Amino acid sequence: MNFQWVERHLPRFLHRHILNFEARIEDAVKEFAAALAPEARVLDAGAGEGKHAACFARQRYCGVDLAVGDASWDYRHLDAVADLTALPFPEGCFEAAINIVTLEHVHEPAGAVGEIARVLKPGGRLLLIVPQEWEVHQAPHDYYRFTRYGVRRLLERAGFVDIHVLAAGGYFRLLSRRLLSGLRFFHGIWNVPAVLLLAPPALLLPALDFLDRDRNFTLGYLCTARKC
Repeated sequence: MNFQWVERHLPRFLHRHILNFEARIEDAVKEFAAALAPEARVLDAGAGEGKHAACFARQRYCGVDLAVGDASWDYRHLDAVADLTALPFPEGCFEAAINIVTLEHVHEPAGAVGEIARVLKPGGRLLLIVPQEWEVHQAPHDYYRFTRYGVRRLLERAGFVDIHVLAAGGYFRLLSRRLLSGLRFFHGIWNVPAVLLLAPPALLLPALDFLDRDRNFTLGYLCTARKC
């Protein structure tokens, strides 16, 4: 999801407020890394350009991707180019794994989750983050969206336990994001009026997110689990 216009039009301190899902993803990855032992082997399944590698400076990071998602990305720093449904590693060789907003790009999500489970040691930890309400991205390699029930079922069937699924905000954060996404449709002389019209309610709406207690409207889910 490209929100470069946020940096152009809004002060830096508002980025976290506007790009809340991205901020929560960053926080979750850092927290996950901080809890791992030094020298633990960590698989980044769907690493892309390896943006999360720096979080695992104390561990032995391994980035894997099929390298077809975005033609403009630099995949040269990957440790392996591979399909996530056929990882080129022996069983139980990693202490931890992350899969960050990548599962929607995999033809067979259950196969990818099963492979991640296979290469994790017993007790190995997983951080999985999936979208529910994102627009189509990295087309044509965009196939799925996930509910909390669907992602839990995938994890359970792959042999994971201690599963925790947390919604990344509710209806009002989602509505805020949708308003801001609409700015991409305005160009030239219409850009400034569109910002003035859409940005103020988008900035205020997240304050109402406490009203959505069920969190059935959400951008996505942050999930943690442990291999049995």
